[in-house]
This record gives sequence, structure tokens and C-alpha cells, in this order.
Amino acid sequence: MGEIEQKRKTVFVTVGTTLFDALVKAVDTEQVKHELLRRGYTHLLIQIGRGSYIPHKCEGEGGSLVVDYFTFSSSIAEHLRSASLVISHAGSGSIFETLRHGKPLIVVVNEDLMDNHQSELAEELAERKHLYCARPQLLHETITDMNLESLLPYPAGDAKPVISLINRFLGFPDD
Repeated sequence: MGEIEQKRKTVFVTVGTTLFDALVKAVDTEQVKHELLRRGYTHLLIQIGRGSYIPHKCEGEGGSLVVDYFTFSSSIAEHLRSASLVISHAGSGSIFETLRHGKPLIVVVNEDLMDNHQSELAEELAERKHLYCARPQLLHETITDMNLESLLPYPAGDAKPVISLINRFLGFPDD
């Protein structure tokens, strides 16, 4: 039997329109790249936004992960569609667009933001098993420990959980 060509499995990383160098640095570590490769991923595509940290590109020589990056795209929908795993900042737009595409998701919370309501949303959705939530310095452990089969699909069109979360955040009583 001939050698079977490995299927392309891409990890797409997005920081949205923000700057989140801590996330880009975290995915650019040898630990994280090695763990992604060990789990069968072949490509790492990083959207760096306005960040100043430039990740190391790699062509995949020697069986390593193929790594590429870009700053902005008019639409990340195509990148989301082709991704096998998404690692995202905690912006609600990026979270819900990824969940709508039915992609496994790790949300990395930016601890440098003041009054970080985004982390509350990510943590609530992680508790409901729709995604994994991590801090930049714990991303490697999250990838090592994740079981993507345990994630539950997000119920499309059901705004009640989001409304409830927003109401609770604003101090309104649950109905």
C-alpha cells in the first residue's frame, strides 16, 4: 500500500480587530505548536490584527506544522469554514460566528482588558460545554487536555441564554 497523504487540518487563530499579542505569542510557542502537531493538525493560520508581535512562519519542513499569518481580512468566514479548530479572542462576534459554523473553539481571554465582560461570556459558554476557555499562559494545557467530542453544539437561533447572561450582567432579574 502506498503512503496515505495526510488530510489538511488547519487551526485558525483570530484576534478580531483588536491587538492581542499575548494570544499570538502563546500560539507561536514550540509547546503549543508541538501539541497541535501531536493531535494531528497540519496548518496554523494566525490573524494578528494590529499586534506588533510577528509569529514565525514555517513551510512544514521536517514534518513540522505549516505556520502562516496575516493582519486583517474583509471576512474571516472562509477561514472559519476551512478550519478544524479555532482559537479566538473573547469578542462575542468571533465567538458566535465560530459556533454558528459548528467549529470546535478555544476562547482565550485577554487579561489586559479592564472590566472584561467578554470573559464572563466565554466562561458561561465554557460551563455549558460549547467551547473551551483559556488564559494565554494556560493555552498549552487547554490544548493538551481538551476533548473535542465532549463539546456540545450551540443551539442556533436561541438567544435566550445570551439575553439571560446580558440581563444578569446588567443587574436585571431573570424572568
